[in-house]
Amino acid sequence: MSTLSHSGVAQRRSTGRGADTKLLGIYLNDHLAGATAGTERATRLARTARGSALGRAIEPVAAEIAQDRKALLDIMRDLGVPARRYKVCAGWAGEKLGRLKPNGHLVRPSPLGTVLDLEALRLGIEGKAAAWQTLRQLSATDDRLDAARLDTLLQRAQQQQERIEEWRIRQAKEALATTAG
Repeated sequence: MSTLSHSGVAQRRSTGRGADTKLLGIYLNDHLAGATAGTERATRLARTARGSALGRAIEPVAAEIAQDRKALLDIMRDLGVPARRYKVCAGWAGEKLGRLKPNGHLVRPSPLGTVLDLEALRLGIEGKAAAWQTLRQLSATDDRLDAARLDTLLQRAQQQQERIEEWRIRQAKEALATTAG
């Protein structure tokens, strides 16, 4: 992580442990905003699908996503990176605003809404996995990062991706199937 000085020479701003604190703080807070939105989306999807096969599949994933958000906050604390409330609020508000999109139905929920929710979760989980991978790489030079914990978080994200993708495909087939007539 380097920046160019006015002379054009690359300079490294570091905590002395391998990471640029300012940039790392921005990076982690951006992921915290995404984790906030993802937690909200997963919780809502689990609640609306409660009692169905989808609900039974999504509820544990939603709980894990909430745990992963907490893990991110713990990692930020360990690194001395403060959580920026405005980014958390932006993530929360962005998820709420995302629900206002047209879905082909005025009064009742659209089956397409579930597909789009699952796609948003999948993308969020992929972003989370990328963050865990980045932090895992940084753990080689920063003893405040627990490599084994990051490996566990990364493995869990990969399992979440697989479960969400399985249900995304099922829901897409169901929602987009043409009826013979």
